[in-house]
Parts: sequence; C-alpha cells; structure tokens
Amino acid sequence: MHIQWFPGHMAKAKREAIENRNMVDIVLELVDARIPESSRNPLMDEIVGNKPRLIIMNKSDLADRSSTDRWLNYFSHIDKNQQAIAINTFSQSDITRTKKIIKEMMAEKMAVRKSKGLKPRAIRLMVLGIPNVGKSTFINQMIKKNRAKTANKPGVTQQQQWLKIGDDFELLDTPGILWHKFEDQAVGKKLALTGAIKDTLFHKDDIALHALEFFINHYPGRIAETYHLSEKMDEKTYPELLMELTKKLNFGEDYERASEKLIFDIRDGKLGTYTLDSVPLIHQDSRELSNE
Repeated sequence: MHIQWFPGHMAKAKREAIENRNMVDIVLELVDARIPESSRNPLMDEIVGNKPRLIIMNKSDLADRSSTDRWLNYFSHIDKNQQAIAINTFSQSDITRTKKIIKEMMAEKMAVRKSKGLKPRAIRLMVLGIPNVGKSTFINQMIKKNRAKTANKPGVTQQQQWLKIGDDFELLDTPGILWHKFEDQAVGKKLALTGAIKDTLFHKDDIALHALEFFINHYPGRIAETYHLSEKMDEKTYPELLMELTKKLNFGEDYERASEKLIFDIRDGKLGTYTLDSVPLIHQDSRELSNE
C-alpha cells in the first residue's frame, strides 16, 4: 500500500509561505501530539528558515502524557531558536498560555524596536502545519471568532489570509502543506490513522492492521478490553484478529466496516490516549547521561 497526497494548492502554499516569511516575526508550527514527528513536514525547515519557531503540539488531550513530556523536552533542546508547547485548542487557558509564550519569545525583538524609537506594532505570526492538525480551530480560538474555515477533514483551508488578533498579534493563516513523497510508508500509515489524509486515499483494512499491531505491542490489553476479544491475542495473526473483531462487532464478514470503526474509535480516543511516534533514541540517551 502506497499513500500519497500532494494537491496543487499545497505546492503553491509552500511557495507563498517562503515568499511571505520576511513579513512575519515568528512561525507557529502546529503538529499532532499523537504523531509529533510524522506530522512535521520535512520541508518545514526550508520554509521557516531562521525565523523563531514555536512548535505547538495540538490535540494533547488525545496523546500519551508521558510521551508528550519527552517530545516537549526534545523539541526545546534540538534548536535554540525554537520552543514547544502542548495544548488542546478547545482550552482557552491553553490559548492564553500560548499567547504569553509568544510574547516572551518576541520580548527582546520588540524591546530593540522600542529602543530605536520605532512605533509599536502587533507581533506578526505565520501559522503552518499539515492538514487536519487543528490549524483553523486554533486560529479561531486565538481570535475568538469563526473567521477561519473549519472541518474535521484535511484540506479545508486553501488560501492564505491575514487575521487580526486584538492589538497584540497579526496572524497569517496558510493551507495545510504535505510533501511530495513519503519516504517511509509508516509515516503515511500514521497520518492516515490520525486523519491527516483523506479517507478515500487509502485502504482502511491496511490501516486497521497497522493499528492493531501498534496497540498490541505498545498498549497491550486495550484492544481486548475495548472490544471484549479473547485474551490469547498474541497467538493470532493481525488479519485473524481483524476477523475476530469484525465478528465481535456483528459485522459478518464486512472487514472494511470493522476497520473503519476501529480507525474512528482510535481517532476519537475511545481506546485511550496514545502516541504513535517515539522520541529519537539518541536524544533519550544524551538526556539520561546528562542526568546521571
């Protein structure tokens, strides 16, 4: 199975984001806290350049908290020009905390402008991220209005727009940008499972099998407990488990329907919080050594 999606408007969005980079003070990069690495566009460094960056790990309420803490530590240490924060866009306190961090990151630059006698102005933000990481919802929460189009599907925002956030911020919204090719198809599967790719562009049974393998290996017991399956799951192949799940759900032999339910249950958090990406071992090892 090969998953791929790079609509024409995304190529245009990348080009325009680079062209408008010099117009902003800081870039806000939204990622999905459940897939902190897989939801990061590898083109992002090229787009952001040397601009200060705040990585916003959205949907943290759906992610494994201990994993989120490790990712926050990782992001904050790999680049001195960036910070990271984990939020739930529907939490106004998280939005307030985000605004505070942005002001802190920009305090020195704004102080320099003031020392030069320049007229005070709003901090200019650019929001970037792949489809369906919650960019439009985040923006609406920031401005407390429904100015940005939202939907629980990828690819809704298709053109850039400037939005004013009180007197403190001006924000440049951009469409979600994927990249030309997934070098690792595991990344495509993680994006599909969490909803970053349109459901019509992949086979649901393939993603369901990937999900079964991941949860059984990383969160043992959750599949059996949620769907009341047999305890001897390690003695069965993943296709056999999918067949058992289908029968348990009274779907006959409709494996596609069972696969779809499993995928949506995982997306909705019915199997509990989870994180599909692991922090790179090199970073984990270096942190452990520094703490000894």
